[in-house]
Amino acid sequence: IVVIYIYIFFFFLSGQSLFKVVIKSLSPKELVRIHVPKPLDRNDGTFLMRYRVYDTVSEGLKIEVLYGDEHVAQSPYILKGPVYHEYCECPEEDPQAWQKTLSCPTEEPQIAKDFASFPSINLQQMLNEVPKRFGDERGAIVHYTILNNRIYRRSLGKYTDFKMFSDEILLSLARKVLLPDMEFYINLGDWPLEHRKVNETPGPLPIISWCGSLDSRDVILPTYDITHSTLEAMRGVTNDLLSIQGNTGPSWINKTEKAFFRGRDSREERLQLVQLSKENPELLDAGITGYFFFQEKEKELGKAKLIGFFDFFKYKYQVNVDGTVAAYRYPYLMLGDSLVLKQESTYYEHFYMALKPWKHYVPIKRNLSDLLEKVKWAKENDEEARKIAKEGQLAARELLQPHRLYCYYYRVLQKYAERQSSRPEIRDGMELVPQPDDNTSLCQCLRGRPFREEL
Repeated sequence: IVVIYIYIFFFFLSGQSLFKVVIKSLSPKELVRIHVPKPLDRNDGTFLMRYRVYDTVSEGLKIEVLYGDEHVAQSPYILKGPVYHEYCECPEEDPQAWQKTLSCPTEEPQIAKDFASFPSINLQQMLNEVPKRFGDERGAIVHYTILNNRIYRRSLGKYTDFKMFSDEILLSLARKVLLPDMEFYINLGDWPLEHRKVNETPGPLPIISWCGSLDSRDVILPTYDITHSTLEAMRGVTNDLLSIQGNTGPSWINKTEKAFFRGRDSREERLQLVQLSKENPELLDAGITGYFFFQEKEKELGKAKLIGFFDFFKYKYQVNVDGTVAAYRYPYLMLGDSLVLKQESTYYEHFYMALKPWKHYVPIKRNLSDLLEKVKWAKENDEEARKIAKEGQLAARELLQPHRLYCYYYRVLQKYAERQSSRPEIRDGMELVPQPDDNTSLCQCLRGRPFREEL
């Protein structure tokens, strides 16, 4: 049984004429609603096909990719049923089989590194310390328990509105695979929290966060930004990790040979970028689109007009500078076909370990002192710059596929649960996070009993 989680990919030779994609149920007796947007032309001889189903498909799907009336490559493709839509609650009881279906990697280096500090997890210590250390009025912590594939939570602190993002991915996972029983804390704030060293007493706590840093011990998940854009692709968001790939601007030779940046004033180096741009307009086009942290600088530096993200890729070089923490635009920039000039940073996201300087991006110093030099290098070494841009794009395409995000989330939960030294519980003040009620889509679970019995 193969479960489709919103997307499926087909790659085929490009041409001037449009390809036609027809997706229908294998059984003529089954009427299934399927949304099939236009193919995303990735401008390198490949297309990206997406579709979203709104009903349970019992027999399976036939996917026809046609050039005129002729089938392309191995078309028609047969996807054996049942196939479930995104909001169908029908979890696979065998997590190993589910991971095999998704072709999940056997190892994730960042996960291994994160859990090296935590050979065991003392839930009682977490209960005693986390609320006191991180759950004050200014806190942004949510305490979760997963029992029998149900999600429960309570908020600690004032700034926990972003729990909508952690809720949605946990609920989405629980609809697809049986989750381990576990109890954990997610940090919804920008900055990683746990700065204790492993050899300290008491030792560090395994707080789960969206961003890591070289001086912290938080366990890292994919950011809320790329997670939400993946879950809501073709529905509630415009820029997602797939749509970017079909909107990468002009071909390399026709891009403007300048470095480009637009963004808020969330770090002083961003202001430096604007000043450099004013002094070197032939090399750099940088602007601040909104002032919050350095409002006194707006009159001096000016305010740039907002520009659509797809238009960034009209420029050959993209400057990636940290915001309050790691710049969450970075994965989107890597998926374009511009060369990314990445600022050295103490912050990182879940996939950074797989990327290498001078292979996937060009590094620039923290203080930006070598930025102009690197732009000049790229202009003088166009073929090498193009090669690095392509290597980075290909790596990002592999690392940031939707199924890879699901795999990563599950693996973090699995590794955490394996290390718990006591049984998780539903604590006082916790409430059930209900699955969304989607009355517009038919969900017919054909797996048998979806949940375990209470022990």
